[in-house]
Amino acid sequence: MKKRIDVVGAAILRDGKVLCAQRGSQGSLPGMWEFPGGKIEPGETAREALVREIDEELQCTIVVGNEINTALHEYDFAFISLTTFFCELVEGDPSLTEHDAVVWLSPHEIKSLNWAPADLPAVDAIYEKFHS
Repeated sequence: MKKRIDVVGAAILRDGKVLCAQRGSQGSLPGMWEFPGGKIEPGETAREALVREIDEELQCTIVVGNEINTALHEYDFAFISLTTFFCELVEGDPSLTEHDAVVWLSPHEIKSLNWAPADLPAVDAIYEKFHS
């Protein structure tokens, strides 16, 4: 039986654009795009995990807003349960510590990237929210 890993992602908004991060070449799903975030540690809430992960990965401070969705995706290594939140960048500019690149795209541009499969439902939800 595959293990289930609970992770969180941040759809960070600034000036009407969304931060998109390209996964590094060393980890799983190299070169694919994702919303930055990571694993929820024991004893953490999803929101606490997201604040910690963004501080560690991007050296930025965020305020976590509304939940976008939770998506369960089966990869060959595990089931990933990804909960994505809208977030606001309140301090810092994203630094590349784990990602190969970051870009700020408008909601109607985000579908042009090659997203990690678990992130696709959130990508679709963001696209729809800004196009309805």
